[in-house]
Amino acid sequence: MAESSSSPTHVLVLVAHRDATSLSTADIATARDMTGGGPPTILSAGEAVEIPCPAPGTGDMPHIAPLREEFSRRALDAIVVAAHGRRKGLLVADMDSTIVDCETLDDLARHAGIGERIAEITRQSMNGEMDFEAALRERVGLLRGMPATLLEAAWKDVRLNPGARELVRTMNRHGAHTALVSGGFTFFTSRVAEKCGFDEQHANTLMIEGDHLTGKVVQPILGPDAKLAHLRRLALAHGLHIGQAMAVGDGANDLAMLREAGLGIAFHAKPAVRQAISSQVNHTTLRTLLFAQGYAAADFVG
Repeated sequence: MAESSSSPTHVLVLVAHRDATSLSTADIATARDMTGGGPPTILSAGEAVEIPCPAPGTGDMPHIAPLREEFSRRALDAIVVAAHGRRKGLLVADMDSTIVDCETLDDLARHAGIGERIAEITRQSMNGEMDFEAALRERVGLLRGMPATLLEAAWKDVRLNPGARELVRTMNRHGAHTALVSGGFTFFTSRVAEKCGFDEQHANTLMIEGDHLTGKVVQPILGPDAKLAHLRRLALAHGLHIGQAMAVGDGANDLAMLREAGLGIAFHAKPAVRQAISSQVNHTTLRTLLFAQGYAAADFVG
């Protein structure tokens, strides 16, 4: 039976980066024309709108790729989500290049004078060209004997991505549980979690002897399988179906959790991740994850 146009099952969320451009009436009209969508609801004037629409690939509604390509020309992000169950009760977030604007291990290596060497291994690992655990061991091994004070130096370079605090604190305020789960290091995740307000954090632990790095990581290594395991564990612990969970990340080590979560978002992600995950934020900020859940800007907790 054909779906009734009066009761659309999905919502197109269209978002502009408010510091770079503005969502226009023409953009909204184009979105409605492309999707056969209903009346728009403004979530943030000039920044975000939601439009009820049929499921992607049904009737006149295209799959997400043509929509994303159309609006990428205007540096807008388009995400289609199911209308039912939009607000998630669990957030599991990657840290490096997702919640923060850098790769903390690369910054640590830069202070150690071996930045380019380690950054190339990171690139290969995050794009799925190299096994995550092998890449982590190789990179950390290159830090053997370096002074542990480099950790503090690297921390001074860490900046939260725009919208990180709003994302975490808004979801917390509305009863969601939030977890920072990273293949990076607890030295950084503990501090980032505190700054953002995450309920818990999990990462790898660098081994230090005296005041120097040993070049080793405490076992077991937190990699792709562990991220997925944390997602499943937290959903179960909080009485949630996996469809009630949101995951966000940018690298190949995030793919397993992004695929399984009810809403998995590839955030400014590596090419291999963008090829695999349909819900993407390529132009805007972490605020888009709140708009995707139906929050209006007036609901945000800063």
